[in-house]
Amino acid sequence: MKYEKAQNILPQNIIELIQQYVDGGYLYIPRKSESKKSWGENSGIKISLKKRNDEIFNRYSNGVSVRVLSEQFYLTEDSIRRIIRGEKRLI
Repeated sequence: MKYEKAQNILPQNIIELIQQYVDGGYLYIPRKSESKKSWGENSGIKISLKKRNDEIFNRYSNGVSVRVLSEQFYLTEDSIRRIIRGEKRLI
């Protein structure tokens, strides 16, 4: 999020109307609901985690133990089990 000067983007009458409520303060204007993005869409982390979780599940399905997966992916065994349960639900 970056700050914009109101006088650079809003008509004067709108600025005066807003000043009746917030005079000299900061005002956050949220995105329209149809413009909102879900978690991880901007950074790409959502896709990266999905690929990682798919890889964990594939290796587990091919016989790699939870302990070994934990060491390979630097996650706790509980996290590996949670990922495997989640991937099983998607099948």
